[in-house]
Amino acid sequence: MIQAYGKGVAKLKESRGDRAFTIFNYVFLAIVAIIVLYPLLFVLSASLSNPQYVISGDMWLWPREFTVEAYKKVFQNPDIINGFINTLKYTFFGTVLNIVMTICAAYPLSRRDLKGKGFIMAFMVFTMFFSGGLIPTYLLIRDLGMINTFWVMIIPNAVAVWNIIIMRTFFQSIPHELEESAMIDGAGNFRILWSIVLPLSFPVMAVMVLFYAVGHWNSYFQALIYLQDQSKFPLQLILRQILIQGQADDMIQATSESFLAQKLSVEGLKYAVLIIANLPMLMLYPFLQRYFVKGVMIGSLKG
Repeated sequence: MIQAYGKGVAKLKESRGDRAFTIFNYVFLAIVAIIVLYPLLFVLSASLSNPQYVISGDMWLWPREFTVEAYKKVFQNPDIINGFINTLKYTFFGTVLNIVMTICAAYPLSRRDLKGKGFIMAFMVFTMFFSGGLIPTYLLIRDLGMINTFWVMIIPNAVAVWNIIIMRTFFQSIPHELEESAMIDGAGNFRILWSIVLPLSFPVMAVMVLFYAVGHWNSYFQALIYLQDQSKFPLQLILRQILIQGQADDMIQATSESFLAQKLSVEGLKYAVLIIANLPMLMLYPFLQRYFVKGVMIGSLKG
């Protein structure tokens, strides 16, 4: 039903079914939001609470006996600080290399005049489903002399085929007439890429930065396999050691006050490190979120 609203403006009146559906959506989404946010809120509260309440289960949402002692210990721990710095380095340089390599692969494959691009794409897609496996990859990395080096965290994962496909398809959605006009004016391929294609591709670039940065930031298995020097460990591997140490402590019978104090210290420390490890990505996402849907949808559907 449509009723008069204002001057010459009609407003569609909702039926009872529409209102019920809207209310259901709000309630359902609120429940989903609570389910998603609760683990994060719990970890944050646990990092600011007395570890005794966390271990006993008396703390479930809000901090109990508010304290920042765990964060003080985090910033006093040289291994955690060094791991945080290493992760920043791996994420920054790795993401820069990822973006450059992805652009260099996606732009030629988006061009109509590239011969054999169908075979090249088929060959690249083949690697998404079949790989050499962990042991042959390790032997290759060892023979290249990258074991226990900075580059082993960056070069082996320099590019992702799926991201190449997304970026290539986005490049194909850019009107070809713009490139033809630039060619008539004497612009070459690099000039077209730098002055026309990239400025129009900011949404998909933001998506790629988010994908690659999160992947580097959360990576620990590669460091576990290829790194032996603890001074090169990323933060996620340090966090893994703290969590495993906490699990090992559970199997030891607590008979001394010093052990109990150490147990409480580890309990508070691991929650504080979890917050610090996730905080940079949580801060990055709001700045890139508005480009995320646009970049993924255009890159995945157009072509």
